Amino acid sequence: QVQLVESGGGLAQPGGSLRLSCAASGSVFAIESMHWYRQPPGKQREVAATITRLGSTNYADSVKGRFIISRDNAKNTVYLQMNSLQPVDTADYFCNADIWNGGRLSNYWGQGTQVTVSS
Repeated sequence: QVQLVESGGGLAQPGGSLRLSCAASGSVFAIESMHWYRQPPGKQREVAATITRLGSTNYADSVKGRFIISRDNAKNTVYLQMNSLQPVDTADYFCNADIWNGGRLSNYWGQGTQVTVSS
């Protein structure tokens, strides 16, 4: 009923930029907090950035000052602008959101998009 679909991953050179998008579709009444998680190869998944419904943001120390999370509530979409990318940013990136659907608040995950930073 509700799907999160990420796009925008790929290959970037060190120092480069990428912009990820994640759109919610289906029976979406409203979206509370939205998050970007990332999972480097062989490591655990970790939260990279969070944005609340009203636009308050929070970042992991490892991405603070380089990544910017934003959202377009009219489009049910969250973005992650990634600047000054480094090889340590190589990971699968996942969108996560708390979504009101059918009178119930549930947590949803996207399928993930791969980001590789390499020269």
